[in-house]
Amino acid sequence: MSEQDLQQPIASDRLQREAEFHDDAFSSDARQAAGKYYATAQAAKSCYHKLILGDSEQRSILEYGCGKGSAAFDLAAKGAHVTGIDISSVGIAEAQAQGHALGLQDKLSFQQMNAEALSFEDASFDLVCGSGILHHLDLDGAIEQILRVLRPGGQAVFFEPLGHNPLINLYRRLTPAMRSADEHPLSMADLQKIGSRFSSSEISYFGLFTLLAAALRPGPDSSLLHILEALDRIVLRRPALQRHAWIAVLSLRRS
Repeated sequence: MSEQDLQQPIASDRLQREAEFHDDAFSSDARQAAGKYYATAQAAKSCYHKLILGDSEQRSILEYGCGKGSAAFDLAAKGAHVTGIDISSVGIAEAQAQGHALGLQDKLSFQQMNAEALSFEDASFDLVCGSGILHHLDLDGAIEQILRVLRPGGQAVFFEPLGHNPLINLYRRLTPAMRSADEHPLSMADLQKIGSRFSSSEISYFGLFTLLAAALRPGPDSSLLHILEALDRIVLRRPALQRHAWIAVLSLRRS
C-alpha cells in the first residue's frame, strides 16, 4: 500500500471529525469500557459472521470499516478476496500490519476512503459488509454507493446499533467520549428506508435481556448468557419489541 492510500484527503468537516475520532479510538483504549456490553452480543456477532463467511471462497468482498480485529482476516483465510476501507489512516495501518502478520496480504487490500464516495467501479463486489459503520454515515449516500458497487444478485450484510431503547440511550448520554459527535444509532425508519432500496431484506434483532448480563462480563459459554439469548429470541419476534433491541443484523440482496 502506498503512502497516498493512507492519506487520501477527507472532504467535509463531518468526515474530518469522524476521521479524527477513529484515529484516536484505534490508537487508544477509549472504548474499552464498552467491552462488557459487547461481551453480551455473542448471538448477534455469530449471526453476522455466519452470513458473511458462508460460501466466501473466491468471492470479491468489500468491508466497510476495517482495522485490527475486523472480519477481513477471517474472510481472507476462507479464500475470499477482500478490500477493506476505513476513514481512519490509523485503522488502515493496523489492518495492513495484521494482514502481513497473518500471511494473508495477497488476499487483502486496505484503503483509506470515504464510504459515501467510493472510488471503485460499478458492480465490483459480490458482498459488501460492515460492523458498526452505517450509523456513522449519511445513509442515502452510503446506500447509493453500496448498490452501485454490488454485482447483480450481490449481498450486503451489516451489524448496527439501534437508537430507541431508553436505557441504552441514557448510557450513551452518560458516556459521550465513547461516541463520535455525528454518529446516529439507526431508527426503525432507517431500517425501513435501507430495506426498501434492495430487492429483498431480512433483519434480525438482538440485545434486550442479554444486556442484564453486562455487569458479569460473561464468556461465550456462560449459562446465564445462553438463557438470556433464548429469552431474547422469543420476545424479539414481536414487532412491537424489536425497536427496543440494541443491535440489528441486516441481510440485504440486490436484484
